[in-house]
This record gives sequence, structure tokens and C-alpha cells, in this order.
Amino acid sequence: MAKIQHNNFLDSVNDVFTDAKKAGVLHLYADGNQFSGRTISVENNSLFHFGTTGYLGLEQDPRLKEAAITAIDKYGTQFPLSKSYISNPLYKALEEKVYGMYNHPIVITKNSTLGHLGVIPSAVKDQDAIILDHQVHWSVQSAAKILKTRSVPIDMIRHNDLNMLEDKIKRHSNGRRKIWYMADGIYSMFGDFAPVKELKMLGDKYPQLHLYFDDVHGMSWIGKNGSGYVMSELDELSENMLLFGTLSKTFGASGSVLVCPNKKMHQEIKTFGGPLTFSAQLEPASVAAATASAEIHLSTEIYTLQYELEQRIAYFNDLIHETTLPLVDKNNSPVFYIGTGMPKTGYNFVNRLMKEGYYTNLGLFPAVPVKNTGVRITISLHNQKEEIKGLVDAMAYHLPKALEETHTDLNRVHSAFKMERKPKPKKQLTSTNLNFGMETTITKIDKALWNSHIGQNGIHNWDGLLFLEQTFRGNQLKEHNWDFYYILILDENEKPVLATFMTVCLWKDDMFANVVASKTIEKERLSDPYHLTSKVLSLGSLFTEGEHLFIDEAHPLKNDALIMLMKNLEILESEAGAQMIVLRDFTEAHSLHNYFQGQGFVRIQMPKACEIHLANNESIERYTSKLSARNKRHLRKEILAYEPRLNISVLQELDYDQVSQVYKLYTNVQQHNLGLNTFVYPEKLFLHMSEHPNWEFIILSPKDTPQEIIGVMFCYKNKLTYVPSLVGMDYDKLNLYHTYRQLLYQTIKRAIDLSFQRINIGLTASFEKRKLGATVADNYAYVQTSDNFTLELIGLMESK
Repeated sequence: MAKIQHNNFLDSVNDVFTDAKKAGVLHLYADGNQFSGRTISVENNSLFHFGTTGYLGLEQDPRLKEAAITAIDKYGTQFPLSKSYISNPLYKALEEKVYGMYNHPIVITKNSTLGHLGVIPSAVKDQDAIILDHQVHWSVQSAAKILKTRSVPIDMIRHNDLNMLEDKIKRHSNGRRKIWYMADGIYSMFGDFAPVKELKMLGDKYPQLHLYFDDVHGMSWIGKNGSGYVMSELDELSENMLLFGTLSKTFGASGSVLVCPNKKMHQEIKTFGGPLTFSAQLEPASVAAATASAEIHLSTEIYTLQYELEQRIAYFNDLIHETTLPLVDKNNSPVFYIGTGMPKTGYNFVNRLMKEGYYTNLGLFPAVPVKNTGVRITISLHNQKEEIKGLVDAMAYHLPKALEETHTDLNRVHSAFKMERKPKPKKQLTSTNLNFGMETTITKIDKALWNSHIGQNGIHNWDGLLFLEQTFRGNQLKEHNWDFYYILILDENEKPVLATFMTVCLWKDDMFANVVASKTIEKERLSDPYHLTSKVLSLGSLFTEGEHLFIDEAHPLKNDALIMLMKNLEILESEAGAQMIVLRDFTEAHSLHNYFQGQGFVRIQMPKACEIHLANNESIERYTSKLSARNKRHLRKEILAYEPRLNISVLQELDYDQVSQVYKLYTNVQQHNLGLNTFVYPEKLFLHMSEHPNWEFIILSPKDTPQEIIGVMFCYKNKLTYVPSLVGMDYDKLNLYHTYRQLLYQTIKRAIDLSFQRINIGLTASFEKRKLGATVADNYAYVQTSDNFTLELIGLMESK
């Protein structure tokens, strides 16, 4: 299979968000002429509000409101001047009071996103390195990536994995002055904590380690003076730490605060911190409201508020404990996450809760992996005990209904989140009026049945799959050993409703990445060949292209068959130890797009699919006469002009010396083009090709050195379709003979000579193929993974 093109991240997010918007759970507008915090009105329905991040309810405190109103009356709606020149008259009091909360030097910023953009490039020097927790907030990651332009290495660890962090520290310790680890204090989706005390101990062990915490979700509801979770764990910050808190969210106003114990660094950041210098300062109303909130934080009242919230959190935890609701992380923060697994289950669940009168947040990609969709509930002082109990009762009642309506269950949710669960079920062999059958070899499948439904256009006809089984089994290297699964779902009359085949094998994780990332990763693979590799359960195989899935669109049990397939794929993924499911080779307008997306798959764009359709009794002269004038000129000058200088032969089998030559040419192409970054196929594959009647080889040799093979196309013959599957070339002679273009042209000639009706000409080099008359179409894959770590790590490598 050709490499899947780099995923357009924004397109993937847009797909998911559009789906959620259509389901009525995202990009909503609150309505009504007032807002209390306890309830929120959506489409004229008053809902109890369990989605706020104002955990202490201070945004509705009369003292903050009065301070903001007075400030507007005195100073206007804004103070339109850079703070580097002069701050509005209210700033001094705010800075003094916030300093009193932390007893460390502070910098007030417009918001945390601009704060990170100002602080990180200032604090991190060119001689330093950055390590990110892969769940640290997007605003931190985005600011850190700016430093790649200064060649600061940016690495990533799995969430809260201190062993992995220590390994990364050791790796960077020799070449870097400081090593910055960046994490959240409280993580905004699951409400789980950073291991702050353990991180401090790691900092004591490795003096190069500096800690950068974004604690905006830990602010106010915990800690001395409401200074947040990190401060509650440490009491005092050491000079190797930077801490971000917020003046919005629980604090009740706007803005954020950097706490910087290192006075020299504090002065540098405050003097010139990029956006901190050039961005507008906080509006007078925000400064006044924040000052009023800081006064509350410096009083004993903050502990009363914290205690009252603590009681509500404990009450919610007690109620949840009495249910079977899949709470993803058990903690005492105000943030809770109930897993639903598939997005469509999340949509259904949120809508049900809204109809019951409760507003909650949907946790959605990219904040979480698509398969880790769920409902985020936040507890605040606005919530009263009776409505907290009402919410838990509603969730306990409606989640089973949502699971049932979306054809899933708690076992699948537990599996998606790697939670403790009941013993996994056996494969679902039957369903109402359907029979699920799965075999591990094509020899157990009726040949005529398979070829009539799946095997008409590519290498994956019955004979081709037997060839692949014999080639990719019993090999020395693990990447050359594939597991095959053939799935047939039949109705009660033994008629196929769905048929497909899957493989499980080792993929390079950067198969989805661009060349920049692959070059970096390949350097690591010189010492560790299996660096960043994963087992993947894939529709089709790495060697096949085209339509791998048959569905009887008119069958009344089509949807039942799809549900059966999805459930069994999850079981198969677990049993095979795969880390990802990939369903591939679909058109943009394929009817299953919405279904796959609702099942937790993200659509990504593959290389364009290229085909050539040949008329009956076609000749190469008639075929080329239909090319455009420009393409005819290309054919004459770039291909036909070089044809007389070449020996062109079609061989049905090769001797051992020829196999060695063509194998070397294939590895040239595979290793030269990281856009095809799969493992190199074994030489055994090419020996088997030479022995198989369906394979043949189009060979190019210079006329003056006829024994020298400079180009080869490896072609498979499948009934009415000709399949040029792989190519091999001598790059030293590539431009001298225009080898690749010549091979494409000779492939078309050969298919016409054999009276094929179609050429499946592959996924890459669409520009060259289009010039020779190929039809080019967009091509997509659907990817499902329960862990975004690898994709995010490779994303760091891709960015420049």
C-alpha cells in the first residue's frame, strides 16, 4: 500500500465538530436576558448548569460585579494603551494583592494563551530542551512549538509517565542546559492531577529539570489563598518552577497570572515578553473585578467557599459510587468525566440529559481521542444537592438507553478507556437473522463467492490472497508476518450481506506523517529498528489497494451487519494486541462516512486513487490519440523519444540473478522515497512472484547493456483488471532514460495487449499518471485509536 498522506488536522476536527453541531450538542447559543450560574437557557429551555468552569461561582458575586461597573463608569470600557508604556490606575492594587496570594513575583497577562506565548519563548533559551506531557493544554503546546524555529528540541511523554520522563531527561542531559517539563496541574477533561510532589523530587534528583505548570483548572477552589492545586502540594515554589494561574474561570474575572520565583527571569519576562509587551492590557472592568476577587482570596472567606465546594464534590462522588456509571478518573477535583466511547453515544447521552433539564459538556476530539468521547461534568457552588442528585439519577437512567440506542454497551466503553471491566465477550457469531463467520485463511472461503463479491479489481482476489498468505507467514522478521482474517456476514438464506478481509501486522507509525518527521524517526531506527511502530488492524492489507469491503446496500439487514462488524473488530483488535484500526480506500462521498465517524473513526486523506479504463478492442494508438495536445507532446518528448534506446521485455518468471537485481531496484524506490515509508518487503515476495502465474514483470534495460535492469514494474493479472503493484528503479539512470514515465507507458501498452478493461494504477504519483490518461479520485481512510500520544508526538516532529 502507498503511504497515507499527512492528515489535514483542521479537516479532521472540522468533520468531527460538524457532526457534533448537527447532533445539537456543540456551538450552541445561550439565550435569555439574564444568567444566574445555577441554570443556563438553551433554545428557551432552562437547564441546570453542570458545564461551568467557575467552580466557586465568583463570576456572579455582587462585589465583583459592582467593582466592574464602577471601573467602567470611572475609566471607560478599556484603557487603550500598551502596558509597557503605562498601566491603567487599577493595575497596581491588583498586582499587590495577587503577589500577596503567592508571596512570589508575578506577572499579570491578558489571558493564559497569550501568557504562554509571551513566557515560554522568553524563559526557554536556545540551549534548553522542552518535554511535554501529551495531555498538557493546547495553549502550552502551541507556544512551545514556536521554539522549533530556534532549534530547541521538543519531546513528549505519555500522560504522567514519570519513568518515560526520566528517560527523556537522561537523553537530553548531556547536550542541553535546562530541561523544561510542561504539564497541567489539573487536566481539564478527566479532572486528574499532575504528580506534583514526585515531579519536585525528580527536580531535586536532576538539577537541569525545570517545571512549568499550567494550573488554571486548579485555581481558587484549593490551596492557601486559593492559589491552586500545585501550590497546595508544594507550599512554596522553587526557582526551577514557573506557574500559571488564572484570573478567569474560578477566579471570576479575566486574565491570568504567571508566578515566577526566579527574580532575574521575572524581570526579563516582565520587561519584554512578546505578546505581554505588544498586546492590549486588561480592561478596567476586568482589573477591578479581579482585584475584588483577590480580596476574597486573601480573606478567610475563601476557605469557607472551598469547604462548601468540597462537600458538593464529595456528595457527587458518593452518588456516582452507587451507580455503574463509567467514571474515567476517581478524584476530588470539581471535574468529572463519564465515558461513552463512541461519539454518537455521547451525542445521544448529552441530548437525553438536556431533555431532562441538565446541561453538561461533551468531551470530543481533539481534546480527547475520538474513541474516548464522553461527558464532562463540572461541580460548582451554583449546584444544589437536589439537582446534583437529579443529574446522577438522570445519567444512571439514560446512559444504558443511549448505549442501547447506539448499539453499544458498557464493556465497549470500559475497553475504550482501559478501565476494569467484566470478562470480555466471545466473538458474536450470530445475531437476529444474521450469521457472523470468520476464517484465518482464504482456503476456507468459497472461491467463486469471494471473487464475485470482493476479488474483482485488485490483488485481493482468492488467488492473490493465497499468494499473500504464503508470502507473509513463517518469516524471520516480525514485520513480515501478517495475520489474515476473512469475514462473511450471511443472512438466513446464506446470502452475503457484508464481506471483507482484515490483516494485523506491524506498521511504521510515521506512515501517516510527512517526510520531515520520517527522516527524523529513521535516524532513530538505525539503532532501534522498531522505534515508533505499532500493530495495526487494517481493512485489506499493506499490499492491496481498492475496494476491500462489500456491503449489500439494498439489504434490509445492512445496518445490523455493520453493527456486528464493528463489535467484532473491537474484540479482534483486543485479542490481536493492535493499537489502531484503519478502514481504508473510500471515496469522499461514500455512504458510510457518517456511520464511521459516529463509531469513533477520524477520516484522513490518502493519496489519490488512479485508474485507467480501456475501451473494448482498444489499441495503444487509439488510446494515446485521446490524450490532450499537451499530454501528447509530453508523450512524444519524454517517453517515445527514449523508447528506442531501451530493451523492453515482459517476463513471466525470473532467474535468481534477475530476482536479486529487481529486489535491489525495489529497495532503491522504497528507501529513496519516505513518502512510502513502510517496512521493506522480504526478497521472498519477489521469488514467489516469479513462481506465480498471475504475476509478470515489465523490464527495462539499456540497449547497449541488455543484462543491466534499470527499471521494473511488478504487475498482477486479475481477470479484467491489470494491477501494477510495485516499481523498482535505478536512480542513477532515472533522468537519463525517464525510467518511471517509460514504465507507466509500457504498463498501459501491456494491459491493452492483454485486452484488460481496467488498470488499477495505484495511489501515488497522480500527476505523472494523469498525463497518461489516468482518472484521479480522492481517497480516504478512517482511523480509530484510543490513544493520541503517537500521533501528537509525530505532529511535533512535522511542525517547523
